[in-house]
Amino acid sequence: MTDILLNTSSCKSVIHCGEGAFSKYALLLGGQKFVVTDGNVYAIYGKLIEEYFNGCGLYVLPAGEKSKTFFYLADILGAMAEAGLKRSGTVIAFGGGVVGDIAGLAASLYMRGVNAVQIPTTLLSQVDSSVGGKTAVDFKNIKNLVGAFYQPSEVIVDLMFLKTLPPREIRCGLGEIIKYAALDKSIFSKLLKEYDIFNLDFLGSIVPACIRHKARVVSADERDVNGMRKTLNLGHTTGHAAELYYRRKSHGEFVLIGMYYEMYIAEKLKIGDGEYYARLRQLIERAVKIPAYADIEKAAEFAKMDKKNTDESISLIVPMREGESTELKLSFDEYVRLLKEVNQ
Repeated sequence: MTDILLNTSSCKSVIHCGEGAFSKYALLLGGQKFVVTDGNVYAIYGKLIEEYFNGCGLYVLPAGEKSKTFFYLADILGAMAEAGLKRSGTVIAFGGGVVGDIAGLAASLYMRGVNAVQIPTTLLSQVDSSVGGKTAVDFKNIKNLVGAFYQPSEVIVDLMFLKTLPPREIRCGLGEIIKYAALDKSIFSKLLKEYDIFNLDFLGSIVPACIRHKARVVSADERDVNGMRKTLNLGHTTGHAAELYYRRKSHGEFVLIGMYYEMYIAEKLKIGDGEYYARLRQLIERAVKIPAYADIEKAAEFAKMDKKNTDESISLIVPMREGESTELKLSFDEYVRLLKEVNQ
């Protein structure tokens, strides 16, 4: 069992990580509680939720990104009010990234802020989205356009939840893990040495390393002020744009595709180490097949609304060498031209 501290000016979060973390720490959550989960998670873990949070308020969200909307945010807030949740109460996000995002935002808004606890049940949410305090809903067909920085007091990362995930959900989480490999030498080295990156025992050992990296970055730059936290968006500009336009793969798969495309752009602009890029591409191709997309220019339009952008430039975070990344700023026309070259 590992405890990782995320220490920011606004809050100290403790991330409990390891097999058995749920049974140990869920029972220690005191006071009034309100659980937000989704239909898929409840179908598997409904009895566990009832056992550990019996008598608490409960909201079961329809599963999927389509539920990350103002409609469901308002419905969750209404359910909290009907349950009589007090300001001293705790909102528990029990699920994957969608549940964590919308439940965290609801906690930040209800009575101007109640305590939040994240219990992530997917690989992606365990290594990334549950840690760091970013909460949001999608708006105007743009991912995470409306949200808030709101740190949970605790994150309970239990590796037992990975055992019920289908292969696609593992692949989705690998998207973020390979992103961390591009940012952290030690994680990169571990991935290169591992024959089966889908192996649950291996993933159990790599999850804490990813969390530690993110906790260090967020502790130093909670609100994207000095540019350090921006590095965590590696692959996300193109990944989010493709996700919003094509919608046929998971978020983590699109992150990998975004990394692949953006490394190609960086290489074309003679940025970074070609041999290093080749090894990163090998990792990406072990996790997902890279498609050639039609209508890439239409998909690229969604990159215009990326939150990293300044002025009229498209911002890309790209790897350079082991443990090093940089930000590229391109005109939209240049960005599209280079994306088209990837498809040729």
